[in-house]
Amino acid sequence: MPHSSPNSSRCPTVGVKVKFLHSVWREHALAYATECSAGLDLRACIDEPELIIPAGGRVAVPAGLAIEIEQPGLAGFVFSRSGLGARDGLTVAQGVGVIDPDYRGEVTVWLLNTSGEERRIARGERMAQLLFLPYFAARLSIVDELTSTRRGSGGFGHTGTL
Repeated sequence: MPHSSPNSSRCPTVGVKVKFLHSVWREHALAYATECSAGLDLRACIDEPELIIPAGGRVAVPAGLAIEIEQPGLAGFVFSRSGLGARDGLTVAQGVGVIDPDYRGEVTVWLLNTSGEERRIARGERMAQLLFLPYFAARLSIVDELTSTRRGSGGFGHTGTL
């Protein structure tokens, strides 16, 4: 099965080495849905025909691949697929999964069923999306005081609703 990269020269690219760990990737392409899709579709690499996720439950679903990002300053970020989240209530359990650039193990997606009904993920189904984004390591300065701002320490509704 072919594997693709974005087709348009308008889309920036980064080199990523991919090691396939599951036979699902012989049946489905590792691909972007459109030529400038931001997320690379991750599939449920399970051996059984489907996985049942009870209402309110969460489950670790292997993505059947490991990656090596070739450009410094980038990491992999696993986001929910909008249709699964909005329509079916299946979201990435921790909000966004982070794949550190030095991690070489299998990518695993923790799915959370936020719906009131049991949900199913089929073998090979697109379950999440992987984006490659820049990150910054903090240069920490330990201080006794921070600069003041108009907002100060106000939070959680401090600025109002309108």
